[in-house]
Amino acid sequence: MPTAKRPSAPAAPLAVRMAHALAGFAYANLSPEVVAKAKLCIYDLLSSALAAGELPWSRQSAAIARASSGGAARGAAIIGTSDVVSIHDAAFANGVRSHGLVRDDMHVGSVSHLGTVLIPTLLALAHTTRAGGKDLLTALVAGYEVGGKVGRMVMDVEVSKVFRPTGTVGPIAGAAAGAKLLGLNEAQTSAALALATNMAAGYNEWAATGGSEMFFHNGLAARGAVTAVQLAAEGAYASPTALDGEAGMLAAFRRPRPPQVPELFADRREILAVFFKPVPACNYAQTPAQVALAIALQHKVRANDIERVSVRVTKAAALYPGCDADGPFEHILQAKMSIQYNVAAALVHGNFAERNYVPLENAEVQALAKRVGVEIDAALTAAYPQQQGAAVVVHTRRGETFEHGADNVEPTDADGVHERFFAAAASALGETRARELDSAIGTLETYADAAMLSRLASTAGSATQ
Repeated sequence: MPTAKRPSAPAAPLAVRMAHALAGFAYANLSPEVVAKAKLCIYDLLSSALAAGELPWSRQSAAIARASSGGAARGAAIIGTSDVVSIHDAAFANGVRSHGLVRDDMHVGSVSHLGTVLIPTLLALAHTTRAGGKDLLTALVAGYEVGGKVGRMVMDVEVSKVFRPTGTVGPIAGAAAGAKLLGLNEAQTSAALALATNMAAGYNEWAATGGSEMFFHNGLAARGAVTAVQLAAEGAYASPTALDGEAGMLAAFRRPRPPQVPELFADRREILAVFFKPVPACNYAQTPAQVALAIALQHKVRANDIERVSVRVTKAAALYPGCDADGPFEHILQAKMSIQYNVAAALVHGNFAERNYVPLENAEVQALAKRVGVEIDAALTAAYPQQQGAAVVVHTRRGETFEHGADNVEPTDADGVHERFFAAAASALGETRARELDSAIGTLETYADAAMLSRLASTAGSATQ
């Protein structure tokens, strides 16, 4: 008689498999390309955080951090300030200010700004361990890997219309990075991922109203990641099936459990899919704004001479909350989200300056935005998310037509990232400290103490303390 086949053992829960993959991941697995990209992510994050210090949401989160920490002496610094607060409060405040300009990193597959959670989490936790620069770089790449993979499974056009991707995916990515930095074992790492899954939060109503809760999503995600990692380190147990169980995250978002869950580190690293925004605005406004700027610079068309503008974009861009909006614009965030406003601002001003996004000071932009129409293009949609194309057609009152398109966004390159980092660092910290910080990031793998990075990015006394 033939022997009956034994039923195959059920696959281990996703959090358990991820914890196992994270345990075997080391600095030796990082290619020079990946190390360079991780450093660029740090440069970009710090440039945004240092430049956003005086914005309302940055001031508000710093005030809360100072008040709740009570002048912590052994915490972590708030970027660009002399404030030393608890590591949880530092992660929160730095997560908020790193997102303050809306000019951050973008991982299109997860629709998330993962660096705004990962780096504040790591800068905070670095003060609790003897981790070095290589450890921080390894943990950062690991966090992008987990955030990218989970985000691709969870986010689609319909989910991301309502649920904030960074607030949803960010805590999980941050927990993966933090667990790696602290050297948690597999059981602890699985628990950290599961706990962080329960901290996923954030809705997208802000995009219509201009509400500032968007900025706080990222700070809360970083704080949640720190908490999840510390709870796991203390022995807290959490459901291994929190991600993919019958009542877990995938089920909550009505996402099917994929027959083959993408393995971590099995193919091209997720961090290499990250790009850096050229425009301080929503991801989906990047390419339309760049295309409109090309028309403005080539044809020197005046706003008063424009009869109407047609913009073709992907379905994801048109349907994301706040993106297909022609006003009224009362708050900065409404302007930064709107494709119409971004296209109009590029045509009126011929640049992407931050001052373009103060609606009450840009009546001409507001008026032109009313004459901009957005429509979904099937071919552009088919190429998404690998590409984010757009096309703009400007019709003038004299009967002229100016058209330009691009298959994809043109990201800020390494030189551009470094240039705006140094400008922001010199302004916030002074040129001497800016050069020290620049050198530290560039040679981070040689540092024995990763916490040095946080100290250099602040004005809280000597960086060698």
